Amino acid sequence: MKILIIENEIYLAQSIAAKLSELGHICEMCTSTRDAIKSSTYDVVLLSTNINGQDFSPIIETFQKSIIILMVSYISNDTVSKPLSIGAKDYILKPFMIEELIRKINHYQDYDRLKKNNETYDNYLAHIFSSVTQTHNLSNLELPFMISSSFQKNADSFAFEYVKKKNFSMCFVSLSNPKAMMEIEAAPLSSLIYIVDFQTLKKVDRKNFYTLIQDRRAIVSSTDIIDDSEFKVMEIKCEENIFAQGEILPIEEYVKFMILNYQHKLPDTELSKKLGISRKSLWEKRKKYEIIKKK
Repeated sequence: MKILIIENEIYLAQSIAAKLSELGHICEMCTSTRDAIKSSTYDVVLLSTNINGQDFSPIIETFQKSIIILMVSYISNDTVSKPLSIGAKDYILKPFMIEELIRKINHYQDYDRLKKNNETYDNYLAHIFSSVTQTHNLSNLELPFMISSSFQKNADSFAFEYVKKKNFSMCFVSLSNPKAMMEIEAAPLSSLIYIVDFQTLKKVDRKNFYTLIQDRRAIVSSTDIIDDSEFKVMEIKCEENIFAQGEILPIEEYVKFMILNYQHKLPDTELSKKLGISRKSLWEKRKKYEIIKKK
């Protein structure tokens, strides 16, 4: 990392720079805030508040994208509270051990990296879910609850929107993973567990699964109809042109789409033949999907 040390005690600044340089960091030193403002971009700025008669606001504004750590001899409004309120990250009390300073630097470097990663993930998810047009009612939902949707992206969109609104942390678990039950047990109680692939769970194992999540913050999704749930089931239907989604459709969703879009173009005999089912099965599908045949 590139580190700027603003310190009027030359010996102290040189000592800090020498120890940080041994760890592979590039260090530069200034004895006044005026000289520091002329400098270039830094990953970290170590700012001494012992420099008399100096206004620290320009430094903090200039290096607002950097990790600014205050080096203070005493704690006061001017040395700590005010600089922190306008953008400094933290402070360290002199005299200090270099290991403690490095720990603070590493902590805020990790924080900045995670923050940037989260922004990237949020942008990516917004892009992924941009094709999902449904609006969700997120109020008055009791956890745990189940989502049935033949299109997985619809369920994902709901779960991530719910977590964001409630400001929960999320643990993701797929029931296709042999260690799924252990992952659910190990998840923090304060987190919401988003569990997918419920349709892969054998019916003989579902009772134990329901017991496991009954007192947890959990959303469970399935691409099949859920007919044995011990919790509330929310069905999310996909009415838009799902071929435009660019994904392989579940068989049931494909059949539903074909009936909705071709029943007025083809007689039942021909439509059932193209779908590879009998006319009776076609009638049963309409009843199942609540599709009214257009006259």
